Amino acid sequence: MVNSYSMRHVILCDEKGHPNGIAEIEAAHKSPGMLHKAFSVFLFDQHRKELLIQKRVRDKLFGELWSNTCCSHPQQGEKVNESGMLRTKVECGFECPPLQELFSFVYEAEDPNGKGYENEYDTVLIGKALKGIPFNPNPEEVEELKWINVEHLKNSMESAPEIYTPWFIQALKRILGTRND
Repeated sequence: MVNSYSMRHVILCDEKGHPNGIAEIEAAHKSPGMLHKAFSVFLFDQHRKELLIQKRVRDKLFGELWSNTCCSHPQQGEKVNESGMLRTKVECGFECPPLQELFSFVYEAEDPNGKGYENEYDTVLIGKALKGIPFNPNPEEVEELKWINVEHLKNSMESAPEIYTPWFIQALKRILGTRND
């Protein structure tokens, strides 16, 4: 596997996720954005009643908003699951459990603070983590990590969607719609 986090590019793609080039990460996030591959990791507790979420640091796109456990961009030569596990370790500071690819979707959103634009083909990865797992979040990436009850999170997203990243809201609605438990 390539050490993806020493590189700063994204894989450009079409709306079906077929790769069609690469671009520097900063260029891809300038409005109107270049469609590129991304992934979003969702780690639930063993009973899928709680989700580990992060508050993004101020300097990132959509900084200071709450989001899923981890999200980033796969690099050339990486499998999306491996990239998700590696990036979770880099951002959250713990070994990520195996991840399952659930679905992919395309979304676009402009950063509310004018920091850039997201135009992503986002692959959603889910896994289970033990609630007692020790956190060691990277302060350059994550302001805070916490477990949150899924029902409380759904209610909070309804009453205050502006405190969450737009892809997080879209993906979680689809995840909960596909739950089998």
